Amino acid sequence: MSVKNTKTGLEKLRHLQPQERLKAVADRSQISAEQSRALAGNSALPLTIADGMIENVIGRFELPLGVATNFVINGRDYLIPMAVEEPSVVAAASFMAKLVKENGGFSCSSTEPVMRGQIQLLNVENLMAAKASLIAAKDEIVALANTHDQALLELGGGCRDIEVHTFEETAVGPMLVLHLLVDVRDAMGANTVNSKAELVAPLAESITGGQARLRILSNLADKRLVKASVKLHTDSLLTDKYDGKRVAQSIVEACAFAEVDPYRAATHNKGIMNGIDPVVLVTGNDWRAVEAGAHAWAARFGRYTSLTRWRIEADGRLHGSIELPMAIGLIGGATRTHPAAQAALAVLKVETANELGEVIAAVGLAQNMAALRALATEGIQRGHMALHARNIAIAAGAEAEQVAIVAAKLVEEGDISVDAARRLLSDN
Repeated sequence: MSVKNTKTGLEKLRHLQPQERLKAVADRSQISAEQSRALAGNSALPLTIADGMIENVIGRFELPLGVATNFVINGRDYLIPMAVEEPSVVAAASFMAKLVKENGGFSCSSTEPVMRGQIQLLNVENLMAAKASLIAAKDEIVALANTHDQALLELGGGCRDIEVHTFEETAVGPMLVLHLLVDVRDAMGANTVNSKAELVAPLAESITGGQARLRILSNLADKRLVKASVKLHTDSLLTDKYDGKRVAQSIVEACAFAEVDPYRAATHNKGIMNGIDPVVLVTGNDWRAVEAGAHAWAARFGRYTSLTRWRIEADGRLHGSIELPMAIGLIGGATRTHPAAQAALAVLKVETANELGEVIAAVGLAQNMAALRALATEGIQRGHMALHARNIAIAAGAEAEQVAIVAAKLVEEGDISVDAARRLLSDN
């Protein structure tokens, strides 16, 4: 069931109070009262559950939870919960999504959810012969791997294939690495892949004559990719000061910088992850795994580069695209144990892990477009600092209704600093 933002007035969400925003989102998403309370954060994570999730628990750490609007992805409307502390992220994603919506929305796709399990083999006398032996025993290896996790098999997943990689020279001598390629369906997959690798390791030892060391999932999920793309008429990029064609060309030029220079690419990709991480986090997924996979993918050709591409097409439209690994799930881990994560998924209304990955990729692309558009026009600081003014007001000691008043005056004066905020507070 899709979520029709256009019928809710959610484009005016920022003008409401937090409780009113929550009600608007809950009404449109048709989530339960319990899920609504979980999103509000009022004891969303009981200490008893937190104590069971990690070790040495002493409390809980909260982040602001916002909702990005205007997203149309593969013809469906989405409300997208985002947990993030940085100002401008939710607003930027929502505004860019609005521009994209006027141009038909995001187009997304994904590959099968295949993860890799690695078995490191040392002290192998003949790497090539051992490699050939493992390949010849593929059916036996796959069959053994699939004796673990029958539920996954019943869902249509399981170990599909193997790969064998050789490293003739390493710091510890020649190394053979067996990869199990496992379709994990709607799970992130770490637990089942690790278990399969440990199960297969003794067989790999007997086949190769080597000794198994590490048996572990790889977070470079290069067979589990998501793609998102947009096409915009340059008129959509028109501002009060800049022609749309100029803005589009500047976005392309900014992206070209990130494509060739790793120093720029690191910041460019960090901006993309500004959009991706909050969605991964709020759905209870492993944002460190997604970060690791994204940055490894950005360096897959031997040089760190941009995760996105922006070009002007022959018809004059601006085309943007992103492709990256996306190891996320809808089952297992914090996704199942954290009430707010379950509520966030209820708002998203995604049906598969692949669909969630596509949504996340679209948010990353929107965030990238927002950053490049700002850099190409007024600079990154003006809009960011205007939204940061509330944080500055709070840091200066503003409380309750004072926050909005002081923040507005800071923006009006163009001096968004703690000293200026303290002066405004003292004047009142």
